[in-house]
Parts: sequence; C-alpha cells; structure tokens
Amino acid sequence: MPKRSALAQDIEIDKLTDCIVLRESGEEFSTILTPVKLKDLKGVRKKKGEWQFNWRDEVKIEERTVYKLTTVADPETIQGLVSIEDKGDHHYLHLVESAPSNFGKNKLHEGVAGNLFAFCCKLSSDSGNEGFVAFKAKTVLLEHYQKTLGATPEGGQRMIIYPEEASFLIDKYFKA
Repeated sequence: MPKRSALAQDIEIDKLTDCIVLRESGEEFSTILTPVKLKDLKGVRKKKGEWQFNWRDEVKIEERTVYKLTTVADPETIQGLVSIEDKGDHHYLHLVESAPSNFGKNKLHEGVAGNLFAFCCKLSSDSGNEGFVAFKAKTVLLEHYQKTLGATPEGGQRMIIYPEEASFLIDKYFKA
C-alpha cells in the first residue's frame, strides 16, 4: 500500500491568468487537465532538482485521482500535477506541484498553480459540491492563499475555498 501524503501545500500562486503564460514573451497557452496513468509519469522523478513528490505512489492511492496539466499545443509535456479526492461534500486537494521548469526565479510559465487550484474547484462544482475545496497549507503561506485564492483559514493549517471564490477561479480559467 502506498504511503499516504499528509503534506501542507507550499506552492506559491505566482499569477492568476486565463491560461498559462510563457514568462519570456507573454504568449498564452490554453490548457488541458486529464487523469494521469503510471505511463504518463515516465519522466517525472523525485530527485534533486526535479519533482518534489513521488507522484507514482500518489497515483496508486485508490481514493485519489492525479491529474496532469498540459497545453493544447503540447499535450505530452506535463506543466503541473495535482492529487484530488472527492470527499462527498467537498474536494480535498492532497498535493499540487508545478513542473520543475515552472518554479523558481527562472520559471518558464506563470499561472500553473492557479490553474491547478481552479481545476479542483471546477471538479467540486461539477460534482454538485458548489466548488468547496479544502487543503492544508504551510503556515507561512496561509496569508498568501487568502490573498491570491480567496481561501479561508479554518483552524490550524486547514484552508477552504468557498463557492464564491471557487466561482471566480473557475470563471478565470475555464470560460464556457
């Protein structure tokens, strides 16, 4: 049985965009989010300077679904990953990570993290949970998630994105 993650989210929301944006040129790329299969994780390794989490183990946890964020222009290159569980009355975001090329001072794209959180809100909304999303945040990022995502602290490190804020994120990234 794979080890269950109980990690606090420590990804910074660099920018809320309508898609993901190539930092150097400002070029915008429409995105696609699809469930991950183990074969999709061929180049995704938890090594120094690469991915932070063991996504292979995460995919094996039965009640969770891992999704990959890619662009319409390049559906083979993973820009970010997110692990989500439908809890019945809300969705719980277990892990979220931008590809190594999309974090740090020299990141390639902006908007990846916001896109992944918005997708979680959309799944919650689409399943009848009004967009309610919960997650655990690193203490130093509680205020950051309040400002960028409109998330509300609910005691300790637990945060919730309520329907109004979820609707804003969904509308930002997933226009009809």
